[in-house]
Amino acid sequence: MKAMILAAGKGTRVRPITYTIPKPLIPILQKPVMEFLLELLKQHGFDQIMVNVSHLAEQIEGYFRDGQGFGVSIGYSFEGKIVEGNLVGEALGSAGGLKKIQEFNAFFDDTFIVLCGDALIDLDLTTAVKWHKSKGAIATIVTKSVPKEDVPSYGVVVTDNEGKVKSFQEKPAVEVALSTDINTGIYIFEPEIFDYIPPNQEFDIGGELFPKLVAQNAPFYAVSMDFEWVDIGKVPDYWHAIRSVLRGEVKNVKIPGVEVKPGIYTGLNVAVNWDKVNIQGPVYIGGMTKIEDGATIIGPSMIGPNCWICSDTTVDNSVIFEYSRLGKGVRLIDKLVFGRYCVDKTGASIDLQAAALDWLITDARQAQPTGEAEHEIAIKDFRDEIQN
Repeated sequence: MKAMILAAGKGTRVRPITYTIPKPLIPILQKPVMEFLLELLKQHGFDQIMVNVSHLAEQIEGYFRDGQGFGVSIGYSFEGKIVEGNLVGEALGSAGGLKKIQEFNAFFDDTFIVLCGDALIDLDLTTAVKWHKSKGAIATIVTKSVPKEDVPSYGVVVTDNEGKVKSFQEKPAVEVALSTDINTGIYIFEPEIFDYIPPNQEFDIGGELFPKLVAQNAPFYAVSMDFEWVDIGKVPDYWHAIRSVLRGEVKNVKIPGVEVKPGIYTGLNVAVNWDKVNIQGPVYIGGMTKIEDGATIIGPSMIGPNCWICSDTTVDNSVIFEYSRLGKGVRLIDKLVFGRYCVDKTGASIDLQAAALDWLITDARQAQPTGEAEHEIAIKDFRDEIQN
């Protein structure tokens, strides 16, 4: 069976991570989120998968290639052009990307599924497709019910008693919300859907295709299902996703490495004297990371591979990406460190290089400075900046 993974977006709400990593490759404890989607699709018999790419396309194609290593077949549709020898992405929108593939050659010739490439899901796709076919639908949205107080964060789908879609509400206030079923970005289509998508132009599934189906009274349905769905739409979502995985709340994601102490997992060859550090799980520490004596790590926290955590440093409820060096005495609470950026749990970020603090939190591969007086001043300035 055939499927489509939407992977062309720039991921602007997940910056600074997506400056250098496309959203489908954002790691969930060292494993790209799109890899989990491939595993799910394969499990339910979807083994022919198209992926539209644009932003940092070469990274996605280079990692997954033709899919052989993942037990599926993958084809790519690039959206963009070459300008002065450089690839420049120009995404066509989710529906426009589908149409481009179909116009090239009629790939989607039977019922197919479309997934966004930036969410962890544990959905019974087989049951969803059976429901879709039982309704004679041309399109089906898989929805999920959320607590009413969470409705303002999502797009709401309003249906009749038979599940036929009647209208949408985009992030409605609690008091005016007509439903608690939200759009999860998981869609099931018949090939006839392409009759509703114009060629050679940007066109969005949620914002343009779906309202068009409602306006023309097409057989368009929504099915509410109970499943795990961890959306990584914004940096705080990613922070929460890592916390949930470490706490064991996402059943289809296992913590990698070896559990060396209760709730403490490590990759290969982690350099640490366990008797001289304070580490409280759940914590994951990537391979070839050095933890100096006197360091404190409080979970849920993730330390990526090849990091260097200096003495008297505290990492509390935080996510540290690979090759990060945290200087002596640095104190991080509810933070994400990615390259030259330090981001808090609301998504507000500090450019450490612009703030002249990139030697204090820096790349572990760089030569390290000396100077205790300057060090103490910088520690104080850094604490003041990230806590204000």
